[in-house]
Amino acid sequence: MQLLDTTIDDSVFAQNESEVRSYCRNWPTVFGRARGSWITDTEGREYLDFFAGAGALNYGHNHPVLKEALLEYISADGITHGLDMATVAKGQFLETFHDKILAPRDLDYKVQFPGPTGTNAVESALKLARKVTGRESIVSFTNAFHGMTLGSLSVTGNSMKRAGAGIPLVHATPMPFDNYLDGTVEDFSWFERVLEDSGSGLNTPAAVIVETVQGEGGVNVARAEWLRGLAELCKRRDILLIVDDVQMGCGRTGEFFSFEEAGIKPDIVTMSKSISGYGLPMALVLIRRDLDVWAPGEHNGTFRGNNPAFITATKAINEFWSDDQLTRDVHRKGRQIDEVFSTLSERHEGLSTRGRGMVRGLVFDEPTLAAKACARAFGSGLLAETSGPSDEVVKLLPPLTISTEELDRGLGILVDSVEEVIA
Repeated sequence: MQLLDTTIDDSVFAQNESEVRSYCRNWPTVFGRARGSWITDTEGREYLDFFAGAGALNYGHNHPVLKEALLEYISADGITHGLDMATVAKGQFLETFHDKILAPRDLDYKVQFPGPTGTNAVESALKLARKVTGRESIVSFTNAFHGMTLGSLSVTGNSMKRAGAGIPLVHATPMPFDNYLDGTVEDFSWFERVLEDSGSGLNTPAAVIVETVQGEGGVNVARAEWLRGLAELCKRRDILLIVDDVQMGCGRTGEFFSFEEAGIKPDIVTMSKSISGYGLPMALVLIRRDLDVWAPGEHNGTFRGNNPAFITATKAINEFWSDDQLTRDVHRKGRQIDEVFSTLSERHEGLSTRGRGMVRGLVFDEPTLAAKACARAFGSGLLAETSGPSDEVVKLLPPLTISTEELDRGLGILVDSVEEVIA
């Protein structure tokens, strides 16, 4: 099928699709195909993709090695839908994930397949933490984002997203994320105080859930020492620590898991987005072995056994995680982005930058300029999104496999776009 030869009347989306659609409003074109770091619309116009499926395409679009494995599996009539039945594809993934990812990092986790998305993984983690501890409360952090279903939404900070629930979101308490109070309050002093004070109104939590880098929250980076302090506090208080690695896992910050830099071992880890390697729906909950107290079928989902995703996930691990080359590339390219953003920030007041690895944010003191810069960039052939409570951050999530030349080209487009809107 020649997708670029197919004419689509773009009015079909406004007439037939829900008003809830969002990304298409910022990128008003019809996309037809994609490869590597590029996505092409039906008019033949190419765009460099610094969005990468909101982090679901860490290895780019239609990576040829992964595509070959997927096509071979489908052509051989491999199992597509398997619920939680034992299949060859799932077995190969579990073996590879243990041997190449968990064992080298001395992580002894059981793997749960909760359903195909990140919010499924978070819901599972919260339910399990409550089951294990017999407690109800969950502690989350300011500006967190963990998903759009009710449990995940209860530990999400964004007021607009929370308002969509239509009911009270309970049994969750936010605490200040690292540097939320600009260093004016000692780390965890408030958290420790309310845990100790019988008059604080905070029940002992079942768990704390945290992102090491808050992507949707504005590319807020937790320091390694802050994460270690949080892990130590949880251990002292017998509170489970859940790290949400849905967007920041699979190498986005450099190492496979974003918490590796801090040297911590969470009790529970949630993963999705790029774990399939190909943008196929797939999610994992990694559970400390002694915490795996689920009864059979106590949490389930029709599409938790997406076997084509197991195939591409296994291939991606073998292709990219058999050595440390990708990690070194991510750190190098991250420095490349940081240098460009730092230079731009030095040149203009009202700009700053933050991030880790290949998740980077350009922060505007005047929030409306971020969206304007992204709109200009789209007009010049670059996809980039905004994040943060006021959409004040241009957030970059390029494919980890992007070439240095492509990265330079995209950064040049963005710099020119920023210069234009500031001028």
